Amino acid sequence: YKTRGSCIVEIETNDGIVGWGECYGPSAVSKAFIDTQFGPRIIGRDPFDVEVIWEDLYNRIKDYGTTGMAISAISGIDIALWDIFGKITGQPIGRFFGGRLREKVMPYASLLMDEPKIMNANLTELRGQGFKAFKIGWGTFGRIDTANDELLVKSARQAIGDDCFLAVDAGGSDAYWRGNLRWAINASKMLADYNVGWFEEALRPDDLADFIELRKQSPVPISGCEVLTRRQSFTPFITERAFDIIQPDVTKVGGIGEFRRIAAMADEYAIRVIPHGWNTAIGLAVDLQLSSAILTAEKV
Repeated sequence: YKTRGSCIVEIETNDGIVGWGECYGPSAVSKAFIDTQFGPRIIGRDPFDVEVIWEDLYNRIKDYGTTGMAISAISGIDIALWDIFGKITGQPIGRFFGGRLREKVMPYASLLMDEPKIMNANLTELRGQGFKAFKIGWGTFGRIDTANDELLVKSARQAIGDDCFLAVDAGGSDAYWRGNLRWAINASKMLADYNVGWFEEALRPDDLADFIELRKQSPVPISGCEVLTRRQSFTPFITERAFDIIQPDVTKVGGIGEFRRIAAMADEYAIRVIPHGWNTAIGLAVDLQLSSAILTAEKV
């Protein structure tokens, strides 16, 4: 795809205060849910009743499925309501979660893997902008052979230098992903040679048993869960310790409240939380607020 759309949610109170939210996925689908199912149910409601409204919207659609695009649509509404809450009170949202544990985080530049010459030029430009952490992903990694995999990672490490953080995203949620457990274990050992900070989406998203085994054998931290919605989907991956790092997307999992419940569960198992964000500035702003207040959130 050369472009992708986002469904932006705008909610205005009777007093003219506007809250903004964002839904993950095809914008037309989220819009359809909001126009036909959710929008009419929130008109005239108290915007401070964020959790009450969430449950009402969820109960409206759960008979048709408890995960997926409907939850993404609820995410956008939930974020917009929290935005209104913060604007009315004049406080950053992170403060409502018990206070801010940190005032700044280190950003990482995320880019798709390309052939080394192009990728290295992009990495060099980003380093020149001041980035000290990078994630490279998808492209041909895991899709040609192991020599190509190592060439990509080696080239990236040479481009950014040994003093920068590097993560690798295999993109196992890609259609027809073929990387299996044996490949992932071998790849993780190669990644360790280049001091990779985490190995993301090394397997298909539902491969719970293989993720458990991969984490046991991998010398680098294993991350994932970006495709999941609602806390119930995360539960087995957290309780079975399939990951070192989980990456819920606040615009997908059900919004801010659901993200916090997922993060609290992860904390019980000493699993780090690094928000997934392939969103607009709205999603990024929410991720920053969450990262300020969640104990297991990491600067990288």
